[in-house]
Amino acid sequence: MDMRYVDQPGRPRAAISQGGVLQGASAQATAGPRTAPAVQARQGGQTVAYVGAYTDRGKGIHLFHVHRGDGSLIPWKTVEGLPNPSSLAFDPAKRYLYAANEIDSFNGSESGSVTAMSVEQSTGDLKVLDVVSSQGTGPAHLSVHPAGKYVFAANYGGGSVAVLPIKSDGSLGDATDVHAISGPLGPQPAQDAPPGSFAISGHDAPHAHMAQTDPAGKYFLVSDLGTDRVYIFRFDTAAGKLTPHDQPFVQAAPGAGPRHFDFHPHGPWLYSLNEEASTLDVMAYNAPDGSLTIQQTLSTLPEGYAGTNFPSAIHVSQDGRFVHAANRLHDTIAIFSVNEATGTLTARGHVWTRGSYPRHFAVEPSGRFLYVCHSRSDNVTSFGVNRDTGYLDFTGKFTAVGNPSEIVFLAL
Repeated sequence: MDMRYVDQPGRPRAAISQGGVLQGASAQATAGPRTAPAVQARQGGQTVAYVGAYTDRGKGIHLFHVHRGDGSLIPWKTVEGLPNPSSLAFDPAKRYLYAANEIDSFNGSESGSVTAMSVEQSTGDLKVLDVVSSQGTGPAHLSVHPAGKYVFAANYGGGSVAVLPIKSDGSLGDATDVHAISGPLGPQPAQDAPPGSFAISGHDAPHAHMAQTDPAGKYFLVSDLGTDRVYIFRFDTAAGKLTPHDQPFVQAAPGAGPRHFDFHPHGPWLYSLNEEASTLDVMAYNAPDGSLTIQQTLSTLPEGYAGTNFPSAIHVSQDGRFVHAANRLHDTIAIFSVNEATGTLTARGHVWTRGSYPRHFAVEPSGRFLYVCHSRSDNVTSFGVNRDTGYLDFTGKFTAVGNPSEIVFLAL
């Protein structure tokens, strides 16, 4: 099935982006009037959604119960007091949740911070354990080592990455390593940007946008927007130290601006999204030695598109058959099918996200619903996932959250 922008892009977006079924996101520290999901959580089978929001219009981490039938997000409570918790990551056992506080000043120093929280296993409730420095300004992304021993912070403002050890109680220690990115900066605008693009967001300096290990935890990758590179390091799990790889980086096209990446679940491929060129690089990944090779580059936009766009998030489906990528300003999710033999992609179409500036999206644990966080229209929208085609079917549900940045899930 070849889907070509099936969602009527000519419809008035403003009327729909603020309408539909609105669900309040300002549930406070006590449960709201709809308490049935909390009872279900204690009985098992409930899923909790955690939405990190910038605190200019959001209130911190907004917690919802996910309706098992239609995927609705039912407001539960909000964990306040965390400044700009823009990126969230669980440890592998999902006993702890970590939040990057995307700020520029912490405890009197020029740095952001990371908050560690314990997760109450019967309900999904959160309790703050400690807060530590991210060792750089503006941490925009967090990940956790597959063995659950370290948190990795990508400091976008500081152009650096930090390795933070996880203690036995889930709290965080001081960084075991900090690495500053350096290298020649890419041009503005991007060489491969659409005609008429003014997508200029971060080629003034190195900007580490994502930091994560490979699935085995042996190698460590950093997407840096300013230098147009994905850096590769060896990771010493015992010492928590980074060493540049023999292949220190893979170079994207000039000005492309690597932002986020995702690994294929069972094939030797990595998919890297470029923010300023609106492109997606398909890379062959050699797991034994950690090397990367670009084998295909595609646009995230429809053929013939002209103007500005900023891709944001990328996700490979659980079965490895599809890749989805979000476009900001174009306000769509691009859908690609995966060649199971080569890992290369074929564009299958675009689905309008029903909001403005989709910063992040994620699929809940059952794989039935996908949720999109819109940072300008202050809402989260939901879509049914067709596992045969990769297509997304809008549920008609809008959930109000001020400036949402990321959504993650916990199945109880």
